[in-house]
Amino acid sequence: MEIILAIVVATAVIFFGALISMGNERQRRAIDVLREQVVLWAVQDLKIKREHLARDVRVDNPLGWLNKVTFKVCNCEMDLQVVEVIENPRVLICTTGNGAEKVVFTPLAPNEIHALKRSKRNRLAQYAERNPLLSLPRNVTAYECSVLNNGILFDLELPLAWKGLTGKPVDDMGRLWIYMIS
Repeated sequence: MEIILAIVVATAVIFFGALISMGNERQRRAIDVLREQVVLWAVQDLKIKREHLARDVRVDNPLGWLNKVTFKVCNCEMDLQVVEVIENPRVLICTTGNGAEKVVFTPLAPNEIHALKRSKRNRLAQYAERNPLLSLPRNVTAYECSVLNNGILFDLELPLAWKGLTGKPVDDMGRLWIYMIS
């Protein structure tokens, strides 16, 4: 009799455990669906706000805008001054106000720069002496600027600021990398 009672209790515990697990799984799926809906709503809300704001996007002071972006990402005031512009690949070289550091701005990520350095048929070989991307030290400090850390209009303001600073129009620039060279 005790064995039958133990088997019934063990079976009941296993059965109720299975029911609880199925209920938890169903709740997890419902929460995932709810989370997806909230994310979709937030994205749509940002798109509506962005569309409304995008009509009035202007960058009146490109160097001031660049200083503001650099301050947001690096958390230090630099008082940047444009030194040189290189077109292929796109590079903007600035110095800090005290002249102690060189700051390089480019749309190329660190892994893209390493790939350029390693490629055997390097199209940039003719620019190697002038292009600071090919001579970046391994331990260079790199910061990524995007809509995530500079506001929802960053990718709309960036081409305007780039054209104001370099005189060259760009259309497909949505992020910017900052490399600090001491």
